[in-house]
Amino acid sequence: MKYEPKVEKEIMCPIEYGLDIFGGKWKSRIICVLSSAEVMRYNEIRKELGNITDAVLSAMLKELIAGELISRTQYNEIPPKVEDSLTQKGTSVLPILQSICQWSRTHTLDNLDKKLPPCRTCEQLQS
Repeated sequence: MKYEPKVEKEIMCPIEYGLDIFGGKWKSRIICVLSSAEVMRYNEIRKELGNITDAVLSAMLKELIAGELISRTQYNEIPPKVEDSLTQKGTSVLPILQSICQWSRTHTLDNLDKKLPPCRTCEQLQS
Protein backbone atom coordinates (compact mmCIF):
# COMPACT_ATOMS: atom_id res chain seq x y z
CA MET A 1 0.00 0.00 0.00
CA LYS A 2 1.46 3.33 -1.06
CA TYR A 3 1.45 6.21 1.40
CA GLU A 4 -0.68 9.12 0.23
CA PRO A 5 -0.34 12.39 2.14
CA LYS A 6 -3.56 13.79 3.55
CA VAL A 7 -2.63 17.33 2.61
CA GLU A 8 -1.10 18.18 -0.76
CA LYS A 9 2.22 19.99 -0.58
CA GLU A 10 1.99 23.67 -1.31
CA ILE A 11 5.26 24.96 -2.68
CA MET A 12 5.40 28.73 -2.46
CA CYS A 13 9.00 29.35 -3.52
CA PRO A 14 11.49 27.77 -5.95
CA ILE A 15 13.88 26.96 -3.11
CA GLU A 16 11.15 24.90 -1.45
CA TYR A 17 10.87 22.85 -4.64
CA GLY A 18 14.63 22.28 -4.72
CA LEU A 19 14.84 21.28 -1.09
CA ASP A 20 11.87 18.95 -1.52
CA ILE A 21 13.52 17.26 -4.51
CA PHE A 22 17.13 16.93 -3.28
CA GLY A 23 17.21 18.20 0.30
CA GLY A 24 17.46 16.35 3.55
CA LYS A 25 20.01 14.08 5.14
CA TRP A 26 19.79 11.14 2.76
CA LYS A 27 18.81 12.42 -0.68
CA SER A 28 21.81 14.70 -1.03
CA ARG A 29 24.16 11.98 0.23
CA ILE A 30 22.70 9.44 -2.22
CA ILE A 31 23.21 11.89 -5.09
CA CYS A 32 26.82 12.45 -4.02
CA VAL A 33 27.49 8.72 -3.72
CA LEU A 34 26.00 8.07 -7.16
CA SER A 35 28.15 10.85 -8.61
CA SER A 36 31.26 8.83 -7.81
CA ALA A 37 30.27 5.99 -10.18
CA GLU A 38 28.40 5.74 -13.45
CA VAL A 39 26.02 3.13 -12.07
CA MET A 40 25.59 1.50 -8.69
CA ARG A 41 23.56 -1.35 -7.35
CA TYR A 42 21.42 -1.03 -4.23
CA ASN A 43 23.88 -2.84 -1.94
CA GLU A 44 26.78 -0.68 -3.16
CA ILE A 45 24.84 2.48 -2.34
CA ARG A 46 23.86 1.10 1.08
CA LYS A 47 27.46 0.16 1.85
CA GLU A 48 28.71 3.67 0.96
CA LEU A 49 26.07 5.33 3.15
CA GLY A 50 26.76 3.10 6.12
CA ASN A 51 24.06 3.72 8.70
CA ILE A 52 20.94 3.97 6.52
CA THR A 53 18.14 1.43 6.93
CA ASP A 54 16.77 -0.54 3.98
CA ALA A 55 13.35 1.08 4.38
CA VAL A 56 14.76 4.61 4.30
CA LEU A 57 17.12 3.91 1.39
CA SER A 58 14.35 2.33 -0.62
CA ALA A 59 12.00 5.26 0.07
CA MET A 60 14.66 7.87 -0.77
CA LEU A 61 15.59 6.12 -4.03
CA LYS A 62 11.90 6.03 -5.02
CA GLU A 63 11.56 9.76 -4.30
CA LEU A 64 14.71 10.57 -6.27
CA ILE A 65 13.44 8.47 -9.18
CA ALA A 66 10.06 10.22 -9.01
CA GLY A 67 11.89 13.57 -9.01
CA GLU A 68 13.82 12.40 -12.09
CA LEU A 69 17.22 12.79 -10.42
CA ILE A 70 17.96 9.07 -10.62
CA SER A 71 17.17 6.55 -13.32
CA ARG A 72 16.76 2.88 -12.57
CA THR A 73 17.59 0.12 -15.02
CA GLN A 74 16.16 -3.32 -14.36
CA TYR A 75 17.62 -6.31 -16.14
CA ASN A 76 15.55 -9.38 -16.90
CA GLU A 77 17.82 -11.79 -15.04
CA ILE A 78 17.64 -14.25 -12.21
CA PRO A 79 18.53 -13.16 -9.61
CA PRO A 80 17.10 -9.74 -10.47
CA LYS A 81 19.65 -7.06 -11.30
CA VAL A 82 18.85 -3.38 -10.80
CA GLU A 83 21.21 -0.44 -11.29
CA ASP A 84 20.74 3.20 -10.37
CA SER A 85 22.48 6.18 -11.94
CA LEU A 86 22.18 9.94 -11.96
CA THR A 87 20.15 11.53 -14.72
CA GLN A 88 21.17 14.78 -16.36
CA LYS A 89 18.86 16.55 -13.91
CA GLY A 90 20.56 14.72 -11.03
CA THR A 91 24.01 15.67 -12.28
CA SER A 92 22.92 19.31 -12.51
CA VAL A 93 22.43 19.31 -8.70
CA LEU A 94 26.07 18.44 -7.99
CA PRO A 95 27.47 22.02 -8.16
CA ILE A 96 24.76 23.14 -5.70
CA LEU A 97 25.64 20.36 -3.27
CA GLN A 98 29.36 21.15 -3.67
CA SER A 99 28.69 24.78 -2.79
CA ILE A 100 26.70 23.77 0.29
CA CYS A 101 29.53 21.42 1.31
CA GLN A 102 32.15 24.15 0.94
CA TRP A 103 30.01 26.68 2.82
CA SER A 104 29.39 24.17 5.62
CA ARG A 105 33.07 23.33 5.95
CA THR A 106 33.95 27.04 6.13
CA HIS A 107 31.37 27.82 8.81
CA THR A 108 31.53 24.75 11.04
CA LEU A 109 33.81 26.48 13.53
CA ASP A 110 30.95 28.85 14.30
CA ASN A 111 28.76 26.07 15.67
CA LEU A 112 30.93 23.00 16.27
CA ASP A 113 33.92 22.26 18.45
CA LYS A 114 35.84 21.02 15.41
CA LYS A 115 35.86 21.35 11.64
CA LEU A 116 34.07 18.71 9.62
CA PRO A 117 36.28 16.28 7.74
CA PRO A 118 36.64 16.82 3.99
CA CYS A 119 33.89 15.29 1.91
CA ARG A 120 35.44 12.64 -0.33
CA THR A 121 32.76 13.10 -2.98
CA CYS A 122 33.09 16.90 -3.11
CA GLU A 123 36.86 16.59 -3.41
CA GLN A 124 36.46 14.10 -6.29
CA LEU A 125 34.10 16.46 -8.12
CA GLN A 126 36.52 19.38 -7.80
CA SER A 127 39.41 17.42 -9.33
